[in-house]
Amino acid sequence: MKNIYSAIKVTDHVYWVGAIDWTIRDFHGYTTPHGSTYNAYLVIADEITLIDTVRAPFKDEMLSRIKSVVDPSKIKYIISNHSEMDHSGCLPEIIDIIKPKKVFASTIGVKTLKELFHDQHEIIPVKDGETLSLGNMGLIFMETRMIHWPDSMFTYLTKDQLLFSQDAFGMHLATLERFDDEIPVATLEFEAATYYANIVLPYSPIVLKVLDKVAASGWKIKVIAPDHGPVWRKNIGRIIELYKKWASQKSAAKTVVVYATMWHSTEKMASAISESLAQAGVKVKLLSMNETHRSEVVYEVLDAGALIVGSSTLNNNILPQMADVMTYLKGLKPANLIGAAFGSYGWSGESVKDLETILKEMKVEIAAPSISAKNVPDSDALEKCHELGKTVAAQLLKKVASN
Repeated sequence: MKNIYSAIKVTDHVYWVGAIDWTIRDFHGYTTPHGSTYNAYLVIADEITLIDTVRAPFKDEMLSRIKSVVDPSKIKYIISNHSEMDHSGCLPEIIDIIKPKKVFASTIGVKTLKELFHDQHEIIPVKDGETLSLGNMGLIFMETRMIHWPDSMFTYLTKDQLLFSQDAFGMHLATLERFDDEIPVATLEFEAATYYANIVLPYSPIVLKVLDKVAASGWKIKVIAPDHGPVWRKNIGRIIELYKKWASQKSAAKTVVVYATMWHSTEKMASAISESLAQAGVKVKLLSMNETHRSEVVYEVLDAGALIVGSSTLNNNILPQMADVMTYLKGLKPANLIGAAFGSYGWSGESVKDLETILKEMKVEIAAPSISAKNVPDSDALEKCHELGKTVAAQLLKKVASN
C-alpha cells in the first residue's frame, strides 16, 4: 500500500516526519483551539538519525512519513530531546520496530524515560557539550534543563546549522504549512506568545541564561526546528528577540482586569476600574471569567504591568472560575506586576481578602487598597473603584518610566 503521508524537506539533510493533530483542544489546561503538531525529524547522514518521536496515537503517521524517504530499519540512532509523552509516547514501540543501534537522551532524560515506560530498552545518556558523529556530519548536545522539563536539551546539527530546540520556540498550531514564512506573521507571533505564556513563562530566568549560553556557543543558526508548530527559517532573529522580551518580563503600560461575577455587581466595579485606567492613559484588557478561558488571561498578562482581580463571594470564598484562573496564574509565576483586588458580597465578603492574599503569594505588589461592595455597588463604591484605577495607573506609568 502506498504511503498516505509524506516527509517534508527542511534542509539538504533533514526531513520533517512528524504528525498533525487537528482535533486537540486542551493541553493540560491550556486551550488549543487551532490544534497542534508533534514534530519529529529525520537526519539523512551516514548514520541515519531520528530526532524525537510523536504522541503514541500518531505513530503510524510518523512511520509513513519516514517510509517516504527511507526504510525505517535503516535508522541507526534515535535522540530524545524531551521525554514528555507528546514526544516520547511511541518511543518504546518505535525502538522495537526500528531496532536502532543506539538511543540517546540527556542524563535526566534517561531516568525520566525509564520512569515513564518501565521497559528494558537501553538509552545512553549524553552530557552538556557532548558530540555525536553521524559519519559525514555531527551533532552537539546542550542541556536546557527546565525549558520546560528537567530533561530538556537542544541538539545542533553542525553541517546544516540547524537547531533542534524541542519545546522552545514552538507553538500549538495545526497546519499543513511547515515553515514560518508560509504563515502570516500576526498568527505566528500570537501563537508563539500564547505558547510561551502558558508553557514557558515560569522558567523565564532560565530562558535568559540559555539564550546567553547559545549565543556564547558560537553556533550559527540558519534553521530552528521545534517540537511543535512551524520550522523557523526566515524569522529566526525575530523569535529569539521575542523570547528575550517575554523572558525579561519588563513592566508595560497595560493592565489586565480579571473578574467573575454573580449578579453583575462585581462586573460594574470592573467596568468602573477599567474606564479609569483607560482615562489615565493605560491600555486595558477586561476579561470576565464567566466567558474567558484561563489561557487567554495568561496571554494578556504576558505583556502587562498590572493585574487587578475581582470576584463575588460564594460560600465564604471566591467564585470557582476565579479560583481556577488564580491557581493557574500562580503556577505560571508572572513577574514584575503591580495590582489590586475588588469584589462584591451579600453578607460575609471573604472574596476580596482571599484574592489579595493570592496576589501577595504571587509576589504582585499591591498598588491600592482593596475595595468591597455590599450587594449592588452605589455611587460611592463606584467612585472608589474609579480611584483605584487611577492610583494603579499612576503607579504603573511611573514604574514603566523607570524601566
